[in-house]
Amino acid sequence: MEEGKILVTGGAGYIGSHAVRQLVRAGFQVIVLDNLSTGHIKAVDPKAELVIGDVRNLGLLDAVFTRNKIAGVMQFAGKIIVPESVSHPLSYYDDNFTAVLSVLRAMKTHHVHNIVFSSTAAVYGTSKEPSITEEAELHPESPYGFSKLAAERLICDCERAYGIRHCIFRYFNVAGASEDGSIGEAHPVETHLIPVTVNASLTGRPMQIFGNDYQTRDGTNLRDYIHVLDLADAHVLGMKMLVNGGNSAIINLGSDKGYTNKEIVETVGEVTGRPIQWTFGPRRPGDADSIVASNRKAKEILDWSPKRDLRQMIHDDVQWRDKHPNLYGRQGNKIASEDRKRLLNYTPSRHFGAFYEDIESRDQERLKKLHETNRLN
Repeated sequence: MEEGKILVTGGAGYIGSHAVRQLVRAGFQVIVLDNLSTGHIKAVDPKAELVIGDVRNLGLLDAVFTRNKIAGVMQFAGKIIVPESVSHPLSYYDDNFTAVLSVLRAMKTHHVHNIVFSSTAAVYGTSKEPSITEEAELHPESPYGFSKLAAERLICDCERAYGIRHCIFRYFNVAGASEDGSIGEAHPVETHLIPVTVNASLTGRPMQIFGNDYQTRDGTNLRDYIHVLDLADAHVLGMKMLVNGGNSAIINLGSDKGYTNKEIVETVGEVTGRPIQWTFGPRRPGDADSIVASNRKAKEILDWSPKRDLRQMIHDDVQWRDKHPNLYGRQGNKIASEDRKRLLNYTPSRHFGAFYEDIESRDQERLKKLHETNRLN
């Protein structure tokens, strides 16, 4: 196995924090880089190192890669809300594409050749197939999906150009929490159906199901759901495959079956034993009718299949919220003294010119001389 640490971008977020925990348990040394826009310090495993900063900061990346021997990168940093991507496409392309571009620049310069990328099933759009395979046509239906697909293409191009091998995971709806209820999903505004429904059940507040005229068995969106720990386990397997010299792969992660929004609401009510007040609302822009993943390739390449079912996902989310009614607490600008002790400080480098390719450097130099010769401001 290749020696070194695993850099996890977005490792303080929901999925990233569970992946960090599973990496630590698997014996990896881990560095987390997160700007805490949606992540939480308390979600990061105490055995992992933590750097607060933006993955698009090239100077910071250069400092992290220079001071550490990085064996691989696990890229979670990005934005994930489909309707929000429709109204804020610039932000989504910046977070989901430019961030990956920055990481790949650092990897190329520092000769790091393994990346596990957290992508999305949204790259497929609506499919007429009962179960989507990795060979399905790619036609995203939202800026979120397009931004993730663009990042995928860039990663693949970097293998051909620089030998950076990849494991790209396309997955669907994620739910659940750690077995002990110590970490879980905690977004400023919750948009994912299972936690929204669990909150509605626990609080008695009414909720909406968006759309009832989709081409599914009951008219509501049909989606594949996967437990966050199953997802994290797959990411660890993907990294192990790469650092042990395995070939690049693009792999779907799913249960190979799906549930409609209405079925999710009904199941949450059964698990909690509390009735849910709900009504139908309008469709959300960018939502596809049905997306369900085949996990055949994951079984063949990684010997992976989900171990936890829908009821387990709901049970674990309920346990997390019961144990932590305030979740991680208010995310303010003040970092608690006990959390400050574990932070690593990196002074951003000013010497990351090598991050740029020769063709870019020549263009920059030509423009500089043009300004100097003509005294342009």
